[in-house]
Amino acid sequence: MKLHPDQTRQLALAVLDLEAKAILDLKPRIDEQFIRACEFLLGCTGRIVVTGMGKSGHIGSKIAATLASTGSPAFFVHPGEASHGDLGMITAGDVVLALSNSGETDELLTILPIIRRLGVPLIAMTGNQRSTLAREATVSLDISVEKEACPLGLAPTSSTTATLAMGDALAVALLEARGFTADDFARSHPGGRLGRRLLLHVADIMHTGARIPKVSADAPLREALLEITRQGLGMAVVVDSADRVLGVYTDGDLRRTLDKGIDVHNTVIGEVMTQTFKHARPGMLAVEALKLMEDHKISALPVIDEDGRLAGAMNMHDLLRAGVV
Repeated sequence: MKLHPDQTRQLALAVLDLEAKAILDLKPRIDEQFIRACEFLLGCTGRIVVTGMGKSGHIGSKIAATLASTGSPAFFVHPGEASHGDLGMITAGDVVLALSNSGETDELLTILPIIRRLGVPLIAMTGNQRSTLAREATVSLDISVEKEACPLGLAPTSSTTATLAMGDALAVALLEARGFTADDFARSHPGGRLGRRLLLHVADIMHTGARIPKVSADAPLREALLEITRQGLGMAVVVDSADRVLGVYTDGDLRRTLDKGIDVHNTVIGEVMTQTFKHARPGMLAVEALKLMEDHKISALPVIDEDGRLAGAMNMHDLLRAGVV
């Protein structure tokens, strides 16, 4: 057994070409049948029940997960298990989405009479529009392909890719119709990095109270340096007696101060602070604060409320600890 790199590369490229063509061939099939399918799915008052056998079942599980995470409640039911009690999961308000390339999968055909008696809409995704599944369906979507990418023409490859793409098309069309937002998506993904990026606000991670590195404008520069070191955020925020922010002094400002030969013992912070600076708001998404830092190549931000008062402070390490970066 020996791998031939050139032959392997050509075979892999041929697979990608065939599967890309299988997807593009679906475009003319985004027709009235597709719109009808979307109308049934959008009008579903229960759950979208996805079912399929074998490789179609694996694709069906992914389609159900995509639907559920984009605002269309859905779950997958194995057609073999459905014949042994799981059909009880289907209720009168549901819609069934059945996947079968041949349209003649025995396990699916066995449960079709029960689905028909329940009176729920049946949407088929099949590569054979003359099949039993297609004929029995309320709506049938054509996911047929010219040929499988498998050189033997046996393993489901192009057909499963086309089915998955059609499922994504349904999910995204429904997402748009429902007015599903990034916040809605984040609420269904609270434990992952994506959820943290979409749900976490600056107020959730900023330092507050005694943990804010701040000094008054008439404080000696030496005192500001001690505050920077003590709090470890790489900056000190300069405020007036009402906690209104006047400026900031950062590690970078210190380097510039030393370059100019300024006496750190006899200079007040108000003379050397930076008066034009970037800042965050408490209600800003943490990911927006991250972008602000990245765009302006800074590592720390004061957090200022709507009245111009200091509310908190944060740096890149806080974003890292929160899993935003």
